Amino acid sequence: MEKIGKYQVIRKLGEGATSAVYLCEDPFNKRQVAVKRVHAEALKDAERGHLFKKLFIAEASLAGKLTHPHIATIYDAVTEEEEKYIVVEYVQGTTLEKYCDPNALLPVQTVVEIIFKCTRALDFAHKVGVTHRDIKPANIMVVDGSDYDVKITDFGAAITGSADETQVAGIGSPAYMSPQQVKEHPLTHQTDIYSLGVVMYQLLTGQLPFQASNNFSMIYQIVNTEPSPVSALREGIPRSVDYIVRKAMAKDLDDRYKEWDEFSLDLAEAFRNEGMDEDTRFADSEKFNTLRGLAFFKNFSDVEIWEVARFSEWEALPPGNIILREGDEGDSFCILASGQVKVTRRNKLLNILDVGECFGEMAYLSEEKRRGADVSTMSDAKIIKIPTAALASASDATRHHFDRAFLSILVERLSMANVRLSSI
Repeated sequence: MEKIGKYQVIRKLGEGATSAVYLCEDPFNKRQVAVKRVHAEALKDAERGHLFKKLFIAEASLAGKLTHPHIATIYDAVTEEEEKYIVVEYVQGTTLEKYCDPNALLPVQTVVEIIFKCTRALDFAHKVGVTHRDIKPANIMVVDGSDYDVKITDFGAAITGSADETQVAGIGSPAYMSPQQVKEHPLTHQTDIYSLGVVMYQLLTGQLPFQASNNFSMIYQIVNTEPSPVSALREGIPRSVDYIVRKAMAKDLDDRYKEWDEFSLDLAEAFRNEGMDEDTRFADSEKFNTLRGLAFFKNFSDVEIWEVARFSEWEALPPGNIILREGDEGDSFCILASGQVKVTRRNKLLNILDVGECFGEMAYLSEEKRRGADVSTMSDAKIIKIPTAALASASDATRHHFDRAFLSILVERLSMANVRLSSI
């Protein structure tokens, strides 16, 4: 069987003008990967060979830099004279193109969740100096068997570091380009914000914001005309979602979202305020924003926050509900996301805990696994449950930050105890 470097080829996944992509087996890491192999003749092309080589080197330089749960990881790159290829995480799934069909549109709340995940991934890329520059449904994968988890792929048109770099003719997809991109102005992350706005528009309505028979007409409309509001093309779209799409696609940079955080926050607020969470599940956007807002997680990176969001268990409880019972064996600990809980032992009140405080953590920190007290809700409350087995299997960085957070809590509790003792 054919090999590309050390990677055993299983089958060809697709082919373009400059490269072919193969599904391969990585024998050392025991996983399947996608290998994008550049056609030698493309790099030798007299007219555009230099550009293709520059773009390949730019993408290859991202190996190991974009480790995020919603970005397809670039594992490796080989840039030898006789062989050039990039090794990327193989994502089993389908692209968002499937859901741009008017007959296969997703619920509005699902679109909001998908775009929220994309904003967090692209914010991560922006913070390491990367602008994707070719955001479109074909470059966003929905992972098979997931609750619409997404992976952004194909950073082949990305620019890194410089805010002065401009658009290169023939690179990117005109229908998703910002006015600045089609006019070949200097580009920043705001061009990706515009493109993601177009993707959101298409997912909501089943059509592109601008209809044109050729690129010249498309570019004219992108620069000079306003698209119909998404609410005019589909019933049931809230005003807040209309606003988000319009702001993301604003032609003027001053009117467009300036930062990814603004875009993300509006999406999360729309999900919560428009009653999109009526099915009682906790949306990923709510989990992420809740964790990010708690002092316990202030030193966690976005990647670690996503990891916690995935292995934690979330529950909304009414007043008077017992969460932990004295004497029971503990296999988890909890963090209070909202409301108040009380800690009692033999019906004697020991403490009242507020938002952000943790309880039951001795199940993780000590060998004694029996609960030492009852913990029950005093009001409507949202509880984040962390199974100790899941935390034990988490990444080193996430476990380290949990340990640091617990250490800070213990120091604070000892300090408070000393203050109480000194006042006796």
